[in-house]
Order: sequence, then structure tokens, then C-alpha cells
Amino acid sequence: MARTRRYDVAASGRWLPAGEVHAWEQGRNETVCGLSLHRSGLSRFPAVTWTDALPESGGVADAVRRVCPRCAAAAGRRGADSRPAWRRVNPRP
Repeated sequence: MARTRRYDVAASGRWLPAGEVHAWEQGRNETVCGLSLHRSGLSRFPAVTWTDALPESGGVADAVRRVCPRCAAAAGRRGADSRPAWRRVNPRP
């Protein structure tokens, strides 16, 4: 059975996820895209999930200026309960 990963947020803002946001897994010292949290000056926000920081979700994402495209590709831009973006209708034999 596949393990579902839970991504939190690391951002360039100090008090709330603002500026540039990245996906981050707790227990790691780097973002999903490979940036070091300390060297990049990113703050951890363990209480904010990745899907809550996306601009289309609203809420805490009001101050987000840029979502890291590499983190968005790895962690997904949609919630865990959404369907895949495409579906093969007529697969070849």
C-alpha cells in the first residue's frame, strides 16, 4: 500500500506564508525541490498544509506571491481527494 505524503509549507515570509512558498516535509531540512531551509532563509510553517498555501485555495494564501513550480510538480497543485488531471479512455492492447 502506498504511503500518502503530507507536505507542509516553507516560505520567505516570517509571520505567515508569504512571498515565495515551497513544499516541505517535517523532519527534513530541505524543501521538496531541494533548497536548504537555512541557507535560503525560509521559515517553516508546520501548521499550514501545502494545499492551504496555494492561491486558488484562499485562506492563508492571501500573501503568497509565487508558488515554486518544482514543488508544485512534486507535491501537486490539487488536494489529495481530487481526480487525476487526465484519464486514458482507449488504451492500446
